[in-house]
Amino acid sequence: MHPAYSVIAFTTASGAGLGLLVWLALFALLDLVPTDRWLGFVGFALAFALLTGGLLASTAHLGRPERAWRAFSQWRTSWLSREGVAAVATYVPAGLLAMGWVFAETADGFFALMALLTIVCALATLYTTGMIYASLPTIRQWHQPLTAPIYVVLGLASGAVLLDLLLALFGVERRAATWVAVIAIVVAAALKWLYWLRIDGEARTYTAEAATGLGHLGKVRPLEPPHTQPNFVMREMGYRVARKHAERLRGLALLLAFAVPVALLLLSHLPRVGVLGTLLAAVSMAAGLMIERWLFFAEAEHVAMLYYGAEAA
Repeated sequence: MHPAYSVIAFTTASGAGLGLLVWLALFALLDLVPTDRWLGFVGFALAFALLTGGLLASTAHLGRPERAWRAFSQWRTSWLSREGVAAVATYVPAGLLAMGWVFAETADGFFALMALLTIVCALATLYTTGMIYASLPTIRQWHQPLTAPIYVVLGLASGAVLLDLLLALFGVERRAATWVAVIAIVVAAALKWLYWLRIDGEARTYTAEAATGLGHLGKVRPLEPPHTQPNFVMREMGYRVARKHAERLRGLALLLAFAVPVALLLLSHLPRVGVLGTLLAAVSMAAGLMIERWLFFAEAEHVAMLYYGAEAA
């Protein structure tokens, strides 16, 4: 599949914003962070900016962005529509929690309920984002049981890194946040590694022989090309990345998104490292996740390409 940079930016930014909302709400519920006015203001402003910016970036991939609102009407059958509904719903409890945190400097009582609803809505949004891709049987690399969990865990990991950065900026005790971030990153790295092993190792059962039902006769191939020049389907669904290139990018993604952030977060507790270490961890993870998300699209093979001569998908 052709990597759509607007969708890559959307899933990376919104995932981090939703993850940050989850950890802000959870840490407030567990009384692991002070409900300081300015900490809340900066934290929620950053989370809302990432979520909103990501949602706006996603409309750039639409042919008619002004009609994006229509996606909300198909929530009964469409995971994309459910994602939109869940994302908008997240603003309500998160906004109320932010108001309690910033103006009343509390997360108790009613605002504790809003914190709990924020966690549920944010996690639901992350899950629906993953299910947009996991629900597509026409793309073997996406139609995997690990696809949706990876979206959730990557969002939580990137959000945890941002929370650690915020706490470092405000000089708040953050050992718990650091270990949460490290554990989330390790889990995300393990799931991503298992995902790559699965898509590399499983049989490519989508073939022209299976599609036509003529496999018992031998090898099936088209007599003539279906088109005389490239078209939309070939451009969007026929993107290919070289195996060696993909392997190098996988290694780079593992390094930047997982290994480097873990090392920097642990080193950030040393004297005179602090904020700089957490900032570099956040930047490294953002770069690594962009590479990981680019590969997620570039390595995907749509069954439509069997029509254009692909041997398997």
